[in-house]
Amino acid sequence: MVKITFPDGSVRSYEQGVTGLQIAESLSPALARDVVSCGINGETTELNRPINEDASINLYKFSDDEGKHTFWHTSAHLLAEALQELYPGIQFGFGPAVENGFFYDVMPAGGQVISENDFPKIEAKMRELAKKNEPVVRREVSKADAIEEFKAMGQDYKVEHIDLDLEDGTITTYTQGSFTDLCRGPHIPNTGYIKALKLTSVAGAYWRGNEKNKMLTRIYGISFPKKSMLDEYLAMMEEAKKRDHRKLGKDLELFTFSQRVGQGLPLWLPKGAALRDRLEQFLR
Repeated sequence: MVKITFPDGSVRSYEQGVTGLQIAESLSPALARDVVSCGINGETTELNRPINEDASINLYKFSDDEGKHTFWHTSAHLLAEALQELYPGIQFGFGPAVENGFFYDVMPAGGQVISENDFPKIEAKMRELAKKNEPVVRREVSKADAIEEFKAMGQDYKVEHIDLDLEDGTITTYTQGSFTDLCRGPHIPNTGYIKALKLTSVAGAYWRGNEKNKMLTRIYGISFPKKSMLDEYLAMMEEAKKRDHRKLGKDLELFTFSQRVGQGLPLWLPKGAALRDRLEQFLR
């Protein structure tokens, strides 16, 4: 048996090898439906990771920062899985969770270009894969085996990352469906947790942040466990656009920008100059 300590200080005993999801189920079916990851002795891990010794636990929902990070991390892998099916031979760079969603840096094969016009078909493929409830399987391998594995996949950027950045020892990979990624985790148990998603933008990003390296395509997205959450987020983004200072400055003829001067420096128009002067007078 192992003793599990909860945030309120209470302690319960469970069979050795119990998982975070099983602990959540023992507390409440509703809680088990909402949790997406757990914290074991302060480290965020998967819900299906066995607990073999006494530990303290936190159960994270999507509303928690740790839960969002786990959820969006797996969503980045889902994006990569969809891209792998749609663009054979595509190369993968890094694909982390970020403050508002996730992104993946990729290099399509054969000079192909991925633009926002491609988002609908990529989103459709992501939803198709999510509905398969593909389990996300963690595996530990040696550095040498990881290099060989990703060489066999033809993933040159992954091989370079393993070779240059990772120390000798155990390396973890995660597999869902036909997609395997080099990753420390954690992840949600399966892709079925992802009920709503939206790709938001595309940009360029140098490999390893070095302008001397090749430019990769960075695709941003966001995802949620409920469609209502996505609808609420999109509505909030639309409202934010209406209040964007760049839009208001143009619509109200307050200021403008010039490439010759620099995009970070506003040039005050008569109405904007008058408003600025009024504000300065008020402050004085």
